[in-house]
Amino acid sequence: MEKFSDLIRTRRSMRKFTSEELTQEEVVSLLKAALMAPTSKRSNSWQFIAVDDKACLERLSHCKKAGADFLKDAALAVVVLADPLASDVWIEDASIASIYIQLQAEDLGLGSCWIQVRERFTSDDVPADEYVREVLDIPLQLQVLSIIAIGHKGMERKPFDEKHLQWEKIHINKYGGK
Repeated sequence: MEKFSDLIRTRRSMRKFTSEELTQEEVVSLLKAALMAPTSKRSNSWQFIAVDDKACLERLSHCKKAGADFLKDAALAVVVLADPLASDVWIEDASIASIYIQLQAEDLGLGSCWIQVRERFTSDDVPADEYVREVLDIPLQLQVLSIIAIGHKGMERKPFDEKHLQWEKIHINKYGGK
C-alpha cells in the first residue's frame, strides 16, 4: 500500500481463504503489529494467541452460533485477550490491537475477518469466551475479545465505494451541527 487511505478503502472482511499457508515472516509481521498497538497509559493489557493448528482452528470455528465457521479454513487465527485488572479500558485496547492486525494483514495482501467473542454464545448457549478459554487453556484473569481469522484471499472483493459514505452521521461542533 502506498497510502493509508488506500489501505482502509481496500480492507474488506474476508471469509473465504485459499489453502496456502502463511510464511513465518508474514506471521511475525502480524504479531509485531499487534504488539505495537497503543494502550491506555501504556498498560499493554493485551495478549495474543497465534493458532495455526488445523484441528484447533476447527474447534475454534464452533465458538459462536453463527459467524465463525470460516475460521476452520483460515491459515492463522490470532486470539486477542486482555487483562481487565491491568486496564479499565481493556476492551478498547484489545479492539485497537485487533484492527492493527487486520490492517497489517491487508498491507501484506492477506485477507482477515474479525470474529466477535465477547458477549457471544455457542450453539449450546455456552458463552463464547468460556468456550475459547477451554480450548486454549486461557487463565481466568484474561478476557477474550476477538479472534482475527487470517489467510490468503479466496475471493476478490471490491474496495469500499465512497459514494456509500454516510455523511449524515458527521456532526460539526455539536450534534446536529452542519
